[in-house]
Amino acid sequence: MPGRVGALAVLSLSLLNVFIVAAGLAVVKLTPERHLSPQPPSVAARDLVQAPGGIPAADPAAARAPNASALAGRLSPLIGGPGAKINAVVIDAVTRRPLFEQRAGQPATPASTTKLATSVAVLASVGPQHRIITRAVRNPGGGVVLVGGGDPTLTALPARPGAGHPPYASLAELAKQTASALKSSGVMRVRVNYDASAYQGPSTAPSWKPNYLPDGELAPVSALTVDEGRVSPADPTRNARVNDPPAAAATAFARLLSRNGVSAKAGRQAVAQKGAAQLGAVQSPPVSALVEHLLTDSDNDVAEAMARQVAIKMGRQASFAGAAQAVRQVLARLGVADGVLVNDGSGLSPRNRISPIALARIVSLAAAPERPELRAVITGLPVAGFSGTLRPPRYTVPVSQAGAGVVRAKTGTLSGVSTLAGVAHDADGRLLAFAFMAGDGKGPVDPGKLDQLAAAVATCGCG
Repeated sequence: MPGRVGALAVLSLSLLNVFIVAAGLAVVKLTPERHLSPQPPSVAARDLVQAPGGIPAADPAAARAPNASALAGRLSPLIGGPGAKINAVVIDAVTRRPLFEQRAGQPATPASTTKLATSVAVLASVGPQHRIITRAVRNPGGGVVLVGGGDPTLTALPARPGAGHPPYASLAELAKQTASALKSSGVMRVRVNYDASAYQGPSTAPSWKPNYLPDGELAPVSALTVDEGRVSPADPTRNARVNDPPAAAATAFARLLSRNGVSAKAGRQAVAQKGAAQLGAVQSPPVSALVEHLLTDSDNDVAEAMARQVAIKMGRQASFAGAAQAVRQVLARLGVADGVLVNDGSGLSPRNRISPIALARIVSLAAAPERPELRAVITGLPVAGFSGTLRPPRYTVPVSQAGAGVVRAKTGTLSGVSTLAGVAHDADGRLLAFAFMAGDGKGPVDPGKLDQLAAAVATCGCG
């Protein structure tokens, strides 16, 4: 390594140590644990990524793009040559020009990096400020209908002061509004039916493994669910989900109505009559906050909900098939659909196929200054060594530690598959996008190898 680059690396590592001490606690406070009920952070005006040592990067277009041969000289030995089961690409995020490619156009199983496609599609279609509404309306035959709009963060838990995110839609607040409206009209006893008709089709994808629901990877996908369908949302040691989220939501709502002075019992599935009188309504956090959360903590429930919001916006059926078609339709409109084939919104399906170059282009688009509506994709990416699915022990070993605080990337893990796609400024300050996809589903994979590759991209002074 030339002397100038070596000095830069030493300086970067020194500054990185300071950054780790100063920022570590702050990141821990900002980042929710995955086993808790979802806690999307608020969208903040922060830098897209940090340059080495946590120093805000200069204009990424002003820095010199790396030399492709020099970058290949760093990455190829780490990958292990063309025979290695790693498909890889690094592109200039400004020009989208490929700088390093190994089977970059070959589709592979993306696992949870599928969430990048889902997130860009929902932000570009419904918009970052869109909120999902849950309503209670009068049943013309008497009683109440609880109507789900597809908000998986609707909660029956008490509000948490200082939680660091926009308020969740509160089922208790909805019950309070509804009880007040009922009592004002002299109604003191009701039956609560429930309407989850905003979604259609099966509640699980046919390609999902049968253990996903029992293991608590997500709840059955429904337009009406409370606390992501968790059986014990207040208990962080339990991740079991209910079998019928809409029925469980109606039961919880009836209980809350009774606490507010209206005797209530849960009823049956129904479809609210068009134009039915509204008794109350609550709204989710904005889609931008939901996207940040689903990317940081790889939340499958929120990802599937966002895919269906795309389907609804695009006039398609809010089902697995309709959502997949709608996501690709939006990506095509954005010019980043080539190499993308999805069957769900979360990436749990092993049938999903996305090429590394497609992932890198999607991330680059989200990072583009002229696309501010997509910014939550970048701010939602886990920070290497600090937050979300890239929290320690990742990026704490010598071969990847230099990427800590510098790399922002979405992880993906399925049996025999590991993926990593995101952005980083290199040592010269140029913004690069990358995607590394390892494994074929038939044997063990090492996510640490992908961390090492991303760290090599971030520390390359290859200009």
